[in-house]
Amino acid sequence: MAALPPKKSWFKSRLGNALGRRHLGRGTQITEYFQHKAQQQGFTLSHGQQQVIDTMAERVEPLLQEEAAQPRSLYLYGSVGRGKSWLLDGFYQAMPMAHKRRLHFHDFFARLHEGMFRNRLQPDALETTLDELLSDCRLLCFDEFHVHDIGDAMLITRLFKALDARGIFLVVTSNYPPEGLLPNPLYHERFLPVIRLINAQMQVMEVGGAQDYRELPSAASEQQFTLGHYVWPGTAQQREALNLPAGDLPPFALAVGKRELRARMSHERTIHFTFDDICEQPTAVMDYLDLSGRFDTWIIDHLPLLDDCSIAVQQRFINLIDVLYDQDKRLMLISERPLAESLAGQAIDLARTRSRLGQLQEHHL
Repeated sequence: MAALPPKKSWFKSRLGNALGRRHLGRGTQITEYFQHKAQQQGFTLSHGQQQVIDTMAERVEPLLQEEAAQPRSLYLYGSVGRGKSWLLDGFYQAMPMAHKRRLHFHDFFARLHEGMFRNRLQPDALETTLDELLSDCRLLCFDEFHVHDIGDAMLITRLFKALDARGIFLVVTSNYPPEGLLPNPLYHERFLPVIRLINAQMQVMEVGGAQDYRELPSAASEQQFTLGHYVWPGTAQQREALNLPAGDLPPFALAVGKRELRARMSHERTIHFTFDDICEQPTAVMDYLDLSGRFDTWIIDHLPLLDDCSIAVQQRFINLIDVLYDQDKRLMLISERPLAESLAGQAIDLARTRSRLGQLQEHHL
């Protein structure tokens, strides 16, 4: 009869096996959630997506044990439509914890700026604002992380360090690898500390593959945004057929926060702007977020050739479409030209905007 192993070693072995089975069970829940969701929506997981899912599954147990060492956060990047937001949303929904938040980075960063201004007399405005915004959050999911303003670089560095000190696990999606953020050569060198911090704190993973999942019917069927229309050339007959207002309505003052914007029509949960009203004027992400809480259907008239607009105006339009897409609002976009012609431009994030607006139903004569 073989001798029994020493009692302590035997106990540690049994404990390790039990913990391993529990880890496998928790991680398997995440894996099975994604497999079921993919099957439900009628597509096959790409190799890149499966690698991310496996990595997410490995993070489950340490995140659920408060005394465990904090695992490295995740930074997911890849071309538009490769399933980054789908992976982030799935992990957020399947993760069995109460203290978690899922936010669009635009939304969070705008509210961070607002809160820091409001708390500017506090000893640490950033920490006070994070207490207000995140409370006891332990899992924070940021969708669509990108940076265009070098003035934000220092704040982002402070933010990521503060989140790490709070033991908050981050899942971040972006169209760019860390080295591709803020590519403007005038500013990129000054942004390198943020890039180094991301690479140190996060596991960077590419979500690749040939399939653009936004083109699948199952993706469109779940969104109000895709029920909208891209209308060109915007004739009176088209407007009548789609119950759209005339294109020459006079402006009126619309209160947004503590200031006024210019709009053309407001009826119940529908708002009508011209492109000039909402993008040529000095509007901001906080304006779009405020309005998206009040209006479910947006009509934007007279979309010009973006290539004729300044980079600042192009960026406002990109930000607006990001907010409407993320808040899942119905959009009626009216132009004199086909979408591809209208959306020629130089702003670096226009590829994402083209992909999102490409999901609208086209209505033309």
